[in-house]
Amino acid sequence: MRVTVADVMTRKVFSVTAATPFKAIAQTLITGGVSAVPVTDDDNHVIGMVSEADLLRKEEFREEFYREGYRPPLRARLRHPKSRQKANGDTAADLMTSPAISVSPTASAVGAARLMDARRVKRLAVVAPNGRLVGIVSRRDLVKLFVRSDEEIAAEIRDDVLDRSLWVDTSGVTVSVNNGVVTLYGQMDRRTEAGIAVRMTGRVNGVVDVVDKLTWKHDDSAWEAR
Repeated sequence: MRVTVADVMTRKVFSVTAATPFKAIAQTLITGGVSAVPVTDDDNHVIGMVSEADLLRKEEFREEFYREGYRPPLRARLRHPKSRQKANGDTAADLMTSPAISVSPTASAVGAARLMDARRVKRLAVVAPNGRLVGIVSRRDLVKLFVRSDEEIAAEIRDDVLDRSLWVDTSGVTVSVNNGVVTLYGQMDRRTEAGIAVRMTGRVNGVVDVVDKLTWKHDDSAWEAR
């Protein structure tokens, strides 16, 4: 089963508008128990994202805690080139990162994880084709994929991978799952088919690892390599 962003995203989303003041943003983060909120326009289109880190820039640059003319280390300024601008901000429009990095609810959960990694963010706004906010997906939401029950994982491997996807006889294969680690036992007709079964099993959401204990009647790997 292909798990999509819609399957794991948080649908009840706390958001702010561009005009929302600093303290109201902080209160929204605390009330919602979240580390960031989308910034939307009057039509609920996502125009940016504001996070706890954006708010903390104000304290980071507050000179009264250091000395007059204080400047953070060069590495901090290079990592966050707009820090000074955000530190002076009073509304979401001043503080937000824009444009927000977003993803479609129909995108795969794996694709969302890769986008987060590539863009070095912890969450993505989920937007419909019309650009309106429908949810938010975070790293924590994606981690949920790995807490599926062993029984659920085993059933998907048996039904969707072995019985429907391979188009070969898999009646001799037994699936065992323990804490997300899948062990495939039994015999298949060809070595290449056994290899495909192992690879496809590894792609099932929630699978931590695959232990291959399959045997085969015919070693066709040398023929395939020609």
